[in-house]
Amino acid sequence: MLLWQLACAYRLNLGFITFANTPAPAEVLDAAIKLTQSPKLWSHLSSSLLRVGAGFGLAALIGVTLGLLIGRLPLANKLLLPPLEVLRPIPAVAWIPLAILMFPSSEGSMVYITFVGALFPILLNTIHGVEAVDARLIASAKGLGTKGWRLFAEVIAPGAAPSIVTGLSIGMGTCWFCLVTAEMIAGQYGIGYYTWESYTVQAYPNIVVGMLVIGALGMGSSALITWAGARLMPWQGAKR
Repeated sequence: MLLWQLACAYRLNLGFITFANTPAPAEVLDAAIKLTQSPKLWSHLSSSLLRVGAGFGLAALIGVTLGLLIGRLPLANKLLLPPLEVLRPIPAVAWIPLAILMFPSSEGSMVYITFVGALFPILLNTIHGVEAVDARLIASAKGLGTKGWRLFAEVIAPGAAPSIVTGLSIGMGTCWFCLVTAEMIAGQYGIGYYTWESYTVQAYPNIVVGMLVIGALGMGSSALITWAGARLMPWQGAKR
């Protein structure tokens, strides 16, 4: 922090990097205080949180469901995994122009971008979690008469739960990344839009404030998933 402050104060220019226009920590702190007092703060936060909640919720529901099916059923693996693998390498930000064309509202397009960003980490981790479930547990459950959906609910899903929670946590991080990018292009409110607008109006300290808010929201939401996972998997704590 001190080096950052000094570099900005003396407008340090090293050739490959310059601090001539970079906001100093003191300016960022002042901008953060002003943002907390701004009536637009809640509009930005609520817009981003609603978009992330909707996109991530859909990705979690579809990703976990497909992951359980693909990881367990050979037919689902053969039919569903190849087309999903074709779509997986496409960056979520590459969907932005098509999403704008597909959805009549910008809100729909931004939610879709967050959904795409979160889907594949959740899906792949769920598949790997299902495939890693000890075959002896499944055989024992079948020997005791467990089959069908009960086998999924009572054996496979709990066995894959650690990987599922990891996928949810990773998916939440990519969800924020994709949302911010989408808001920069199609948003009117949101933390991503606030960050980009700050650059266009040359309010440079606000850029850093927006970045820090995004980081805090991403860290907090991932920590919430980890906390919820620990509550849902008490046996994991017992192993440590």
